[in-house]
Amino acid sequence: MSEQSTFFENTSTQPLAARLRPQNLDEFFGQKHLLGEGKILRRLIEGDKISSMIFWGPPGVGKTTLARIIAKKTQANFIDFSAVTSGIKEIKQVMEQAENNRRFGEKTILFIDEIHRFNKAQQDAFLPYVEKGSIILIGATTENPSFEVNGALLSRCKVFVLQALKTEELTELLARAVSDNRGFGGQNVDISQDLLETIANFANGDARNALSTLEMAILNGDISADKITVTKETIEQCTSKKSLLYDKNGEEHYNLISALHKSMRNSDPDAAVYWLARMLEAGEDPIYIARRITRFASEDIGLADPRALEISVAAYQACHFIGMPECSVHLTQAVVYMSLVPKSNSLYVAYGKAKKDALKMLAEPVPLVIRNAPTKLMKELDYGKGYQYAHDAKDKLTDMQCLPDSLLGTEYYFPSEDGMEYKFKERLNEIKKWKLENAKKR
Repeated sequence: MSEQSTFFENTSTQPLAARLRPQNLDEFFGQKHLLGEGKILRRLIEGDKISSMIFWGPPGVGKTTLARIIAKKTQANFIDFSAVTSGIKEIKQVMEQAENNRRFGEKTILFIDEIHRFNKAQQDAFLPYVEKGSIILIGATTENPSFEVNGALLSRCKVFVLQALKTEELTELLARAVSDNRGFGGQNVDISQDLLETIANFANGDARNALSTLEMAILNGDISADKITVTKETIEQCTSKKSLLYDKNGEEHYNLISALHKSMRNSDPDAAVYWLARMLEAGEDPIYIARRITRFASEDIGLADPRALEISVAAYQACHFIGMPECSVHLTQAVVYMSLVPKSNSLYVAYGKAKKDALKMLAEPVPLVIRNAPTKLMKELDYGKGYQYAHDAKDKLTDMQCLPDSLLGTEYYFPSEDGMEYKFKERLNEIKKWKLENAKKR
């Protein structure tokens, strides 16, 4: 149930993840937004100003490790308490122990893993001890603490959001595991950088998963007289996945996203779903794919189906909320939708034409009639003079000039007749006709 602070044992029988557990902040991977030089959590730890807090983040990002580092840095007793196996009786025993430590001037950090699994009564049992300082409570949860930790306890804790580790951070961690004496530094292990990246991609932000996969791969590597060789086939066996040709920073990365984009543009949902699966199963960040689909929704569909943008943004949010592998179905929905709806690149073409003129005429003044006039001096200089408020007009239209003189009459947006865009084309033609008729009346 509990564990006193005999820190960072290093025995060959321990799993690799345990042997490599960081002993200080400098060895800790990830969470630069909290632990980088000058960041708030690092300052609190180094200044020994720790108060009760909640670490919220996905599995394998270092919540328990960080709590141990804090306990060591602040010279506190560390009690590791599991919400899965402990009840009210165990809570009272731990609180009595912490209270005795306090009487002798010793701090106690109580780390509760999966704090969201405690019911309200169990969580309430900690409250008086947190309030009087008998314990510094550090809770860890993969669930939103706003919903899973009761308000009274949450109000007494600072919440820190820990993020999934980036692929490059995991790759660096794996490289250390190969060279560090606590890992496999005492053995001659031959494993390429590409394979380390493959493992990092497979781990999906989880350091413990990454280290466990590496350990399995090395223990099952090809052993010769002087070294252990880890091959692509070994990695495939350890991950139960085919090691796809994929480099998130190289040519194949762009080849695959291009294939996805062009399959959707060509209204081929089967090909689009295939290329989506190729990217996701090779470890691509689903958020990156969702961003590209969102771009596609306006670049290749636009007003032919305005809902395409809504669906792509919803898919992005789903990826952000739940991650892989669950969000694969949301991306599939978006990809199939983009493939099947009518296409139009009118918005893309319109901006491209306007961009060329804008770059040539960056110094072109804004017409006085549509300038803002917040001061008396600006009004005296005719800012806003002659401005026509469209909502006051009968047809909600005016013949006011909005383009600079040098671009008067220039057109950028030419709507297609595809999908719903024909409705926008009809409306635009009505507006142009109205303006032409009213120009003749002047």
